[in-house]
Parts: sequence; structure tokens; C-alpha cells
Amino acid sequence: MRFGVSAAAIIAAIVFTVMGPNATYAQGRPASVQTEIVSVARMSETSRVFGQVVAERESEVAARVPGIAAEIPVRVGSRVEGGDILARLDTELLQIEVARAETELMIAEAGVLVAEARLDRALKAFGRAENLRASANISDATLEERTSSLAEARGLRQEAQARIASARNAMDRAQYNLRNATVRAPFAGVVLEVSTEIGQYVTAGSRVVTLLDLGQLEVQANIPAALIEALRPDEPVKGTTGTGVVLDLELRAILPTEFSATHTRPVLFDLIDSDANVAVGQSVTLDVPASAPRDVLVVPKDALVQSRDGWSVFVNDDGIAAPRTVEIGDAVGGSFEVLSGLQPGDEVVVRGNERLRPGQPIAPNNGAGAGTSDGGERPPASAGAAASQSAPSPSGDDEEGSLQPAAATVPSGVDGTETARTGELGRG
Repeated sequence: MRFGVSAAAIIAAIVFTVMGPNATYAQGRPASVQTEIVSVARMSETSRVFGQVVAERESEVAARVPGIAAEIPVRVGSRVEGGDILARLDTELLQIEVARAETELMIAEAGVLVAEARLDRALKAFGRAENLRASANISDATLEERTSSLAEARGLRQEAQARIASARNAMDRAQYNLRNATVRAPFAGVVLEVSTEIGQYVTAGSRVVTLLDLGQLEVQANIPAALIEALRPDEPVKGTTGTGVVLDLELRAILPTEFSATHTRPVLFDLIDSDANVAVGQSVTLDVPASAPRDVLVVPKDALVQSRDGWSVFVNDDGIAAPRTVEIGDAVGGSFEVLSGLQPGDEVVVRGNERLRPGQPIAPNNGAGAGTSDGGERPPASAGAAASQSAPSPSGDDEEGSLQPAAATVPSGVDGTETARTGELGRG
């Protein structure tokens, strides 16, 4: 009896080993799979170029008046707002000059009063002389003297008024010097360099601090001239820093110059996110468009199975796994362009296709946690395969398996740029 039971167990084990996961198929039960619909996506081929973060505005803030530096409240790295104090000069002499100018103005104003009084007397004397002349009671010499005195009084009044204007100019200058003895930030930014020390004599026009405007950062890149026509202000460009920060960029200006050695032109991009964590001089890799976007039919990478005849997929044909030979093109995100073999709306198997056979019944199970037809988890795509340099082509020596797609990258050898045949997936 024990021998019979052992023999039956051995036979069952042999059957399971031979049939394996296909036992359910042999028994006519449909294989559990996951499927996706073949759709149209917008593909944009891009070229990879290298640029760097630059400051649109960096200023060497200078002193407007000479003097001795008395106070410097900032240091390298200080963040300041527009109007904040960067340095103060000694103002003792400047205050004396303001007081002197005020005194000179008062003297000039008093001089005008004196000149107007003299003019008034001269006018009255001349009037009396005119009346006496009519009655012949005054000589011609006396009348000429009164006329000369009137002209002199008028001239003295004009001179006094000119002295007031001069005194006011001196007053304005003294106040200007006193006011500008305090050096203020012309805009908000970060202090990159302090060029003056306390006690140091500062001449007019000499640099006090260097100020960087962090609110006006942009990315500059030298773009190959052949790619300039593909740039559009309404099409954002992706950039990635060396630390992995992804930047959304917008075309600002294409400078009308070209470097003859590299056939590139300088192009400026605005940072859409002004709060991005970047630094001036930081390297940025940009994916700029190499051609106009186009709509293509795409198939998920996990649907592709390689065989000796090329790439194929399993299509859900009313619950039956129907094989289709396909011709694939460029990578588009996590999918591949379909050149032939499929139509929009086709339902292809993306999980559980490893052990499917033509004509095998299938049962799509697209819920969360669905596994493969053999009840196991499908292994994830390896990172190395996802970073391969080109879409693999089938070979007669390759084993059957699913495709791990990648963006094909072809170095251009011009000014450190490289062309990336990648697409951005956008449902059409």
C-alpha cells in the first residue's frame, strides 16, 4: 500500500515538472494576464546640450562720494533687500559742509533784501529827478546820475539773486554728499564680495561690495546652429543639474552671434520656478528639441517579446492570445514607436506574456497586484537595461524575453553636446 501511494506521488511530481505553469492551459483554463491599449503619443526628439546657471544682474556697488569707511554692516553671504545699508562713510566733515552751505544761503537771501532796498531808493530818486526835469529845476548831470544809480541798483539785485541760486546749489551738493555717505543696495540680492574695510579711504566710484541678484538667474547654453530653428518660446525645455534637480526652462533670447569654431549660438533660458535651488556657475544638462513634435503609435515596452523572427506582441483577440509581429522605432518614455503590426485600440498583453502560446485562452486581470500567468511576480526592468544606448534589434541568437527600452543617445561631438533620441509621452 505504501508503495502504491509513493508511486502515485512520484508520477504527480513528474507531471507537474513537465507541464509546469502550462498545466492550467492543458486543462483549458485561461491564463491570467495584464493588458494595455495601444495608443497615439506625441514624440519630440531632443538633443542634449550643456549649459550653466548665470546671473542676469551682478553689480559692483560703488561709492558716490569720497570719505573714510566708518561702518560696514554686511559681510560675504549676507542677503539684503533693496535700500538696505551696505556701508557708511564718516559724515563729520560733510555735516560741516551742509551747515556752511546753509549759512551761505542765508547770507545770499539777506543780500537780496539789501539789493531790493537799494533798488527801491534808486527808483524813487529817479522819479523825483524826472519830475524836476519837467520844471527845469534839475540839471542834466543830476538826471544822468540818478539814471546810473537806478541801473546799478537793478544790477545789484540780479547779482544778489544769482548768489541765492549759487548758495542753493552748494546746499544741494552738501546734502547730496551727506545723503550718499550711506551706500545702499540698489536691489535685493546676496553679497558676493566686500571690497572695503573700516577706516579705509574710499574714493568716488570705487567698489564697496559686489552684489548678486538671485531673483534674476537664468541658464545660458551654446546651442548648435542646426537646432536653433526648433526652439520655440511656448515650448518649455527640461534641464537637470549635476545634483539631480530638474528645472523647467523657457526660451528668453537667442543672441545673434555664432561661434565659428563650434557652430553654436548662445541662448538664454528663464527659470520658470524662480525658487529653484541652483547656484551661479552650476552646470545644467538641457534636452532641447531637435525637430518638431510628431504623433506616433506606441506600444508599452513590457508588451514586446523577442523571438528569432524579430519583435512580437500578444494581442487579446476575444480572449485568445494572438501573436503579432511588430516593427519598432524610437523610444518614447516607457514605450516604443510602432512602425508596423498594430493599430490604435489594440489590446496587448504586458504581464504574463513570457509563457503564452499562440491561441492560448487569456483572462485579462488589470487590477492591482495581478501577477503573471504562472502565478509569480514579473521581475522589474533592470536599471542597466533602461539606460542602454539604443533600441535593441532582434538577433537569431537571442533568447525569448521582454524588451527593456532605452533612449538612444548619439554623441554629436560638437561643443560637448550629444543628441538624445528621446520623446516625451503626451497622449494624442
